[in-house]
Amino acid sequence: MTEQRITYNAGANLIWADLNKADLSGNDLRRANLSGANVREANLSGTDLSEAYLIWANLNKSNLSGANLNKSNLSGADLSGANLSGANLSGADLSEANLSGADLSNADLSGADLREAYLFEANLNQANLSGANIRRADLREADIRGANLLEADFDEIAIGDYLPINQGNRTLV
Repeated sequence: MTEQRITYNAGANLIWADLNKADLSGNDLRRANLSGANVREANLSGTDLSEAYLIWANLNKSNLSGANLNKSNLSGADLSGANLSGANLSGADLSEANLSGADLSNADLSGADLREAYLFEANLNQANLSGANIRRADLREADIRGANLLEADFDEIAIGDYLPINQGNRTLV
């Protein structure tokens, strides 16, 4: 199926919508509700999704590079294999989200809630995780080289036996 270019406005109600492989790039979807929506393999690059609701949405393998997801609710969302490079996720709720294999390189996750998120093999290279809540998250085999971890809460995380995390003058293992 070819990508279909679709335009929506801020505040759109797209609960449980089927937007599989849709081209939503550059749209203004501020405060939109896409809870439970199927947005698998969609192009959302550069889209403004600030303060949007994407609770339990399927964004598997979607392109969200450069998207604005500031203060969005993505709790329980499936973002496995998604491209979130350079995305603004500051203050976003990603608790219990599946981010396995996701590309979050250069993403801004400052102040984000990543409690119990699944980040297995995620690319967090050069990501800003300052002040993020990463309690009980699974970071096994994640690439966190060059990530800003200042004041991030790493209590009870899973990182494996071989990957030390340096945070200022302390090393988390």
